[in-house]
Order: sequence, then structure tokens, then C-alpha cells
Amino acid sequence: MDSATKRLLNTRKQQKSKKPTFKRTDSHKKKKLDENWRRPRGLQSKLRKRIAAKGAVVQVGYGSPKAVRGLHPSGFEEVLVRTMGDLQPIDPSYQAARIARTVGVRKRQMIEEIAKSREIKILNPLPEKIEVEVEEVEAVEEVETEEEAA
Repeated sequence: MDSATKRLLNTRKQQKSKKPTFKRTDSHKKKKLDENWRRPRGLQSKLRKRIAAKGAVVQVGYGSPKAVRGLHPSGFEEVLVRTMGDLQPIDPSYQAARIARTVGVRKRQMIEEIAKSREIKILNPLPEKIEVEVEEVEAVEEVETEEEAA
């Protein structure tokens, strides 16, 4: 990653830390209204008139720099991986893999091994504890089958 991209990522981080949470008008008053942003359209709406005490309005200036928009904070472009075949088109120089949540532990371990051999960064790797637990469970299952056979 070049220095310009790093600088822009830091700029984005600083901008997003100052960005207010944009809330829907009167979402705190009525339970049925989510806090998700909706543009105020009322003729007498204080938020539409941009009265400061009523909250911030979405504007162009809150956006992040175009070169780093949509990138992971590490600077890599995210690619969602569901199968081992999804790792083939990934370029490790600027892309990183995020393993889908629906992938099980066994298949996830196989994907992580292939990614490690191709030097592809995994954004959500398995913690070390889970890998040990899976091996322990397999060992316990082998002991139980030997006891049943005897």
C-alpha cells in the first residue's frame, strides 16, 4: 500500500470520527419509527431548514475520499468467500478474503489453509481456541467408537 492510500485512510478515519449520527426526524418520539435516516420533506420541518439544535442533515461534505471509499480499514478490498474456488481470482496484493458466516468450521479451516499457502489475508480468521476444540472433539469421537467396538 502506497503512502497516498495510507494518508487517505487516515483522513477517512478522522472524518468518520467527527461525523454525527444521522437520525430520522422524531424517531426518539415514536416507537414505530426507526432511527434510519430519511430525508425530511415537511414544509415546516426544522430539520429540513437545518436548524442546528434539531440534528445534522446528510450532506456531501461528510463523505470519505473517493480513492478509499469502500475499502477495509487495513486498505484491502474485501472479497466474500463461500467456497474454496472463490479464492482463485483473489489478488493478494490489494484484496483480502472475508469468509461468509454460513461456512462451517471444517470448510473454514480448509479455506484458511489454502489462503495461507497463497498468502491471502483473511479478515475474519478462526480464533486459535476453536481449532484446538475441533481436534479434541474428533479425538473423543474416535475413543468412543473404539469403546463401542470392544
